[in-house]
Amino acid sequence: MSASATHTHSDTAILSVAAVHAPEVVTSADFDVKLTATYERLGTQSGLLESLAGIRERRWWPEGTTFAEVAAAAGRKAIAEAGIDPARIGLLIDTSVCRDHLEPSAAVAVHHMLDLPSSCLNFDLANACLGFLNAIQLAGSMIDGGQIDYALIVDGEGSRKTQEATLARLASPDTTIEDLFAEFASLTLGSGGAAMVLGRHSENPGSHRVVGGISQADSSHHKICVGDLDQMRTDTKALLDAGLLLAKRAWADADGRDWLNMDHYIIHQVSQVHTSMMCEVLGIDPAKAPLTFPTLGNVGPAAVPITLAEHVDSLSAGDRVLMLGIGSGINAMATEVIW
Repeated sequence: MSASATHTHSDTAILSVAAVHAPEVVTSADFDVKLTATYERLGTQSGLLESLAGIRERRWWPEGTTFAEVAAAAGRKAIAEAGIDPARIGLLIDTSVCRDHLEPSAAVAVHHMLDLPSSCLNFDLANACLGFLNAIQLAGSMIDGGQIDYALIVDGEGSRKTQEATLARLASPDTTIEDLFAEFASLTLGSGGAAMVLGRHSENPGSHRVVGGISQADSSHHKICVGDLDQMRTDTKALLDAGLLLAKRAWADADGRDWLNMDHYIIHQVSQVHTSMMCEVLGIDPAKAPLTFPTLGNVGPAAVPITLAEHVDSLSAGDRVLMLGIGSGINAMATEVIW
């Protein structure tokens, strides 16, 4: 029998959410040109990234840019927008999937770049595309528990290295149709950074209260999508089917939360197919789910906060906002905010 874990926050709020965008625009048409010979040899159609996935372009960071630098840039922006003293930040969590090395944590580099106090607990939290939402839950628990006053969550992602390696591999005369489809999802990835400052709702007028949410896991699917910076192989259909089924099961546990009447749905951005089917399966009005994947691609755990940051001017005080997504492994999670 499956069941969701639930969490509720008593006095946690979002003070700011910020996004930073990579400067180099790379179109799906550019990728098609590089794979023309492969498409012709395998008898496949070009243009699938745009026609099927709905991704026209994504962005790359310049060569030499580190993921920690991206996360720190987003963090610096979020702190400035929150208008708080950085010395009062008691927790820094870096949720990036991409990392420049295994040790030390990316968080220590971000901590140094932002000159945060020595009392600021800092660490990485990785959980595929749901790491940022997990960090909100964890930071909120520490704020509600009186352990910290403010938390900073950051994320820095970059798809350049992975996509350059993938394109080179797929352009090989040895590439099979199975290889092409197994690595197709790698070409949907994007680059970007995001950050959020959390604090107590009662102490920060105008802040946006984090209500709580649900999560559910089905780790029997942990081999469907496996990747590193060089290569990611994904059974796209299996991941989509299993993810939607898990999301539907978790959604059933949300009865009584009235999530069908939210004002805005900030869905993890993967593709047009994923978003359309997620809305259909959960009964979400697509008009309430803003899109960023057409021009940014799938920016991993940064996708939800980036989409929220890009949509923030459309939010009004009192609006109910639901952040939700599915992460490889697989996990499903949703978090409600009263704006």
